[in-house]
Amino acid sequence: MSQPLLVMAAGGTGGHMFPAQALAEAMLRRGWRVKLSTDARGARYTGGFPHTVEIDQISSATFARGGLLAKGVVPFRIAGGVASAVAGMVRDKPDVVVGFGGYPSIPALSAATLLKRPRMIHEQNGVLGRVNQIFSKRVDVVACGTWPTQLPEGVEGTHVGNPVRAAVADRAAAAYIMPGDYPMSILVIGGSQGARILSDVVPPAISHLPMDVLRSLRVSHQAREEDIERVATYYAEHGIDADVQTFFNDIPRRMSEAQLVISRAGASSLADLTVIGRPSILIPYAAAAADHQTANARGLVDAGGAIMLPESRMTVEDLADQIKLVLSEPQGASQMARAALQFGRPDATERLVSMVEELAEKGRS
Repeated sequence: MSQPLLVMAAGGTGGHMFPAQALAEAMLRRGWRVKLSTDARGARYTGGFPHTVEIDQISSATFARGGLLAKGVVPFRIAGGVASAVAGMVRDKPDVVVGFGGYPSIPALSAATLLKRPRMIHEQNGVLGRVNQIFSKRVDVVACGTWPTQLPEGVEGTHVGNPVRAAVADRAAAAYIMPGDYPMSILVIGGSQGARILSDVVPPAISHLPMDVLRSLRVSHQAREEDIERVATYYAEHGIDADVQTFFNDIPRRMSEAQLVISRAGASSLADLTVIGRPSILIPYAAAAADHQTANARGLVDAGGAIMLPESRMTVEDLADQIKLVLSEPQGASQMARAALQFGRPDATERLVSMVEELAEKGRS
């Protein structure tokens, strides 16, 4: 029997590429051949993919960027990409095509639809992205990384979760040390977009904590390059032990050691929080497309694993009150950690693998 083929289609961001990479690694271990369909921008994000994954660069474009001239050539670039993808699928006859969102996934999903190949999409956020919105009624399966996910009428989704990297999986369900009269830590992660408000509000909010708490507190704060100096200076001037960096290579370790995490509500951050199991205060990025970070946070908040604080209410006093609430209630913080863990999907990759294999089997029957 010939080696089965999985074609994945994904746009050029970590949010789209990471679950694609996790699925690729798992399918290769199961003896599948794997191809990734993306554009030149997406190809720059493939350094972490196994070398046996075949990278197929196909022309695509979006109406969301550029001037009138650039927008005018979009249909032709997409049409060229679709034609190329059709030719490839006629030749290779993929067993399953999986789209992870982003405009570079348009050609492969369009070709799979035209050729009636078994196909599915995986949506990382609580609101479907534009491309996944278009194809949600044209695929056999819709896998959802965040639950609940807002879906078009008549579309059913299956909650599989968002795959996490190995360093996070290694710390899954790490024992939680509840707040108490001993050294504690807070992890602040703002993501790559819109993190300035965290640098503006989090340090003074933490400085409002009682002195007996501050003396034993360690803060790990991720900030943008332009904010590093002032954030570090603020913490130092207020006697707060803080490590301020633009990026932490060991976030899984810091998260597993934290009593509280203050974070944006990106899909990957939430996946890490729920696999490790930590209480969090979530501040959704207000400018996120379709306010999807609020949708991301809602399920975990409803489950009791997190507190959501919208940017419109993001004052020093309000955030300070929420931090005090978590750190002053050890049993409540421990319950939040358990709720986050119960909400998580540490087996998200395995669930995706099962869906791909089931879809392939149906396609053969």
